[in-house]
Amino acid sequence: MLRQYELVERVRAYDPDADEGLINRAYVFSMKAHGAQTRASGDPYFSHPIEVAGILTDLKLDDETIVTGILHDTIEDTVATTEEIERLFGGNVARLVDGVTKLSKIEAQSENERAAENLRKFLLALSDDIRVLLVKLADRLHNMRTLHHIKSEDKRRRIARETMDIYAPLAERIGMYEIMNEMQTLAFRQLEPDAYASITRRLAQLHAEGGDVIGRIGLGLQLHLADNGLTAEVTGREKHPYSIWKKMAERHISFEQLSDVMAFRVIVDSVEDCYRALGLIHRRWPMVPGRFKDFISTPKRNGYRSLHSSVIHDSKMRIEVQIRTREMHLQAEKGLAAHWAYKEGRPSADIRVPWIDDLVEILDHADSPEELLEHTRMAMYQDRIFAFTPKGELIQLPKGATPVDFAFAVHTKLGDQTVGAKVNGRVVPLRTLLENGDQVEILTSDAQHPQPSWLRFVATGKARSAVRRFVRHKERDETVELGRKIYDEIVARLSVPLPKEALPRALKKLKQEDEDALMIAIARKRVGDEALMEALMPGSTGGDVTAPRRSAQRKAISIKGLTPGVAFHLAPCCHPIPGDRIVGLRREDEGIEVHAIGCDSLATGVDADWLDLAWGDGSDGATARLRIILRDQAGALGAMAGILGAKDANIVNLQQVHRDGSFHTFDLDVEVDDLAHLHAILAALRGSDAVSSAERL
Repeated sequence: MLRQYELVERVRAYDPDADEGLINRAYVFSMKAHGAQTRASGDPYFSHPIEVAGILTDLKLDDETIVTGILHDTIEDTVATTEEIERLFGGNVARLVDGVTKLSKIEAQSENERAAENLRKFLLALSDDIRVLLVKLADRLHNMRTLHHIKSEDKRRRIARETMDIYAPLAERIGMYEIMNEMQTLAFRQLEPDAYASITRRLAQLHAEGGDVIGRIGLGLQLHLADNGLTAEVTGREKHPYSIWKKMAERHISFEQLSDVMAFRVIVDSVEDCYRALGLIHRRWPMVPGRFKDFISTPKRNGYRSLHSSVIHDSKMRIEVQIRTREMHLQAEKGLAAHWAYKEGRPSADIRVPWIDDLVEILDHADSPEELLEHTRMAMYQDRIFAFTPKGELIQLPKGATPVDFAFAVHTKLGDQTVGAKVNGRVVPLRTLLENGDQVEILTSDAQHPQPSWLRFVATGKARSAVRRFVRHKERDETVELGRKIYDEIVARLSVPLPKEALPRALKKLKQEDEDALMIAIARKRVGDEALMEALMPGSTGGDVTAPRRSAQRKAISIKGLTPGVAFHLAPCCHPIPGDRIVGLRREDEGIEVHAIGCDSLATGVDADWLDLAWGDGSDGATARLRIILRDQAGALGAMAGILGAKDANIVNLQQVHRDGSFHTFDLDVEVDDLAHLHAILAALRGSDAVSSAERL
């Protein structure tokens, strides 16, 4: 654990004018506040905030941020209060500490609600001061480094999943790639231990077989550049296990088929030298087509700049090369935190981050915790493309974005009024996928409003949230209108006119907030006719019937977007499972057929009504079809069955469809909980030496 004087010396090394007294007071205050508290490892709890502060000093952050790191758990885990922090350390520190503090005492009905409420408060705080995020990332990184001390496997996996879903993407979005990579590696080790062990074992085999391959290739690159008069610093590394596993999963290939497992960084003095180095490398080694990216002329949204290329080296090995200046390298290593690096003793903290503003706008309109988490993950995860307005303004969007996403990214009102689009001067359908460099002009009408059909193709959380908001309001208005018609019919059946006080009395008796809430309950049959009549005029039904009618047992699989009682079945062509995006096809005299959004059979559904559907809360599993190719070796089938059993996946059908020399191909129907469960099963199968490939059909 860092001692008090060591922490101060670290800060003063890059900021001689730092407030030493402020840091010393925070150190002593935190140590006394946490007292005898201990962590799962048995270490004093106080060691955690000090190590967090140490991580922040590596980023060369200002003294207020370091003090926030020292104090970040005091409000949540000790008797210290926000008022006390403000009195002793100032308003800025108190605001930052409060922003980092979790709402641990919030009462919520589900884990999702608790996570969403914490995320809501956190995003609002970091929208005011991005340093909140830097402290939170340092806090999560140290927790991940010590995660193995927690005895409960379920708790370790929950923390690792939260890190993979929220905090690693947040680190990537502000360009802090080192922290992102370490978080992903530590989380991957917990979530997929078999795949992690398999990849690290094979990396170790490469070391044993090839020796210092990275050192030899790196030296060769450096000497080639030097021979042509260009001074450069070249370093190499193996890609991280999670990065390797992700590429294996995306490309459906084995470790042996993955050729670019090594990456090299070429650091030069100027932008001109970057392009000169690229030319020298491409002249010496052939480039892999389609693998060149210029993030210098078009930086990523987080400010990252570099040239990326893949080449075939002399050893017939494919390697990735990243070329950048020292300033770009600092930005790539520290990301947005590099803006706080001290220049002449003063930090710069007046930075706006557009994607955070987008997330905060989503906060205002999310209807449920699940929707909030879905949209924030969508906004954080996806790779980006760049499109331009007719005036040349650059708009960044995720891959798969459409003109509708573009319109909402420019302004919510523009998205609401979209009726058409021109891409590069040509009118295109609104579902057209945009590509890098497209110029987009949005055509609007004051009479237009968001269309529910847009939900089938929009890719951004902002667009999806806006469409759902409009649909919810429209459905609510229609439901209120229907309920009022039924209410008027019921009132007309009463024997005498209603007094003025009858409706307020009925609202109170039926426990409805207002008239609209009652009309919705009537329309949805949550309040029956007799219960309403009895509440309006006691004795009118001859009994006291006040309890709303409840539905019977919930289905094992429920679908949102269908009228209650409508028959449906899961399409056998694509075997949709909870977690898949789904749509329904409704044909005359037939039930609803539920398909996964990417199903090829949807092309034949042009004559059917399309319904936008989602999985209901009661959905607890379905059957997925897998195609698994096993190597012809003893115990391969048993190994496959053992993996499925370990992942709690029940095989309901197994068929060998092909045998080709050293390989056996099987089709399996497997019962799974949801999409995440299926991904975990596929990851475990692909990590086995007995399995050549594993895919979902």
